[in-house]
Amino acid sequence: MTTPTIYALHENPEWFPPFAEAFAAEGVHVEEWLLTDGVLDLDSTPPEGVFWSRISASAHTREHHLSKDYTRAVLSWLESHGRRTVNGRQVLELEMSKVDQLARLRAAGIETPRTVAAIGRQHVVQAAAEVQAPFVTKHNQGGKGLGVRKFDDHAELADYVPSEEFEEFEEPEDGITLIQEYVVPARPSITRVEIVGGEFIYAIEADTARGGFQLCPADACAIDPATGQPIMPPGATLAPEIGQQLFSLRDGFDHPIIEKYLAFARTNGIEVCGIEFIESVDGRILTYDVNTNTNYNAVVEQAAPRSAPRALVQYLRSVAESL
Repeated sequence: MTTPTIYALHENPEWFPPFAEAFAAEGVHVEEWLLTDGVLDLDSTPPEGVFWSRISASAHTREHHLSKDYTRAVLSWLESHGRRTVNGRQVLELEMSKVDQLARLRAAGIETPRTVAAIGRQHVVQAAAEVQAPFVTKHNQGGKGLGVRKFDDHAELADYVPSEEFEEFEEPEDGITLIQEYVVPARPSITRVEIVGGEFIYAIEADTARGGFQLCPADACAIDPATGQPIMPPGATLAPEIGQQLFSLRDGFDHPIIEKYLAFARTNGIEVCGIEFIESVDGRILTYDVNTNTNYNAVVEQAAPRSAPRALVQYLRSVAESL
């Protein structure tokens, strides 16, 4: 019996090599659909197979402004024909909205940071008045720490929002700015829990002193392509050095939050994700991000008891074989 083809829907070739290697290592055929622009004939019938979506909310930062809506259209077309999608149309919407993520996390009984959403630039200062300083702003639709900036008081924000700098760099793609409490960490790190197919794979720890708010674990995120130097991310207090690792395996991590995340993923139909939390100095565990196009770090992979990309390919193969 021939295993149905697996199709990978994505928009960033720089992020795909670890997955291509995993497909090759597992002997599983994959076809890439690069969704940046194109043509979709609604009278056509999609091929048989499994369609795995890993479109990112940060696509527009790579000038792929059409990818999100293109993927919405493709997933709607696929699912209308009964095709099996992994992280399909519903999950795409979760990826595109931190408001959606936070609302669903809270509904699942998972504690999140105090957050107010401002819809429109003109409401940012007003929204911030509801949050005690210090606080951070961030984009509702983003990634890689997009738009995250810390403010020590409300006057600082009131001066910043009307500025040209805000207009040039901080205007969010969907017009929604989040104002969120600044969580004082118990130690300068966050934890990311990786889930594939209803299984906890491993947890990683990210250095926020050097990584700041930009904690994309993909190797392609770590170096400025123009200079070849490590990027000094927003919020970092120490400059990263060449070769210095921001990510490490959180070996032996075993915490009740894992079961909560697994239940959250099941309830929301999320088959592949990385969920991030921070441990606050006052003893809270606050979950703030759900990554449904999760990337994996090469250094962590070397230390991990199990390869996450290969676990993903194994899961996709099992889904395809069950059709």
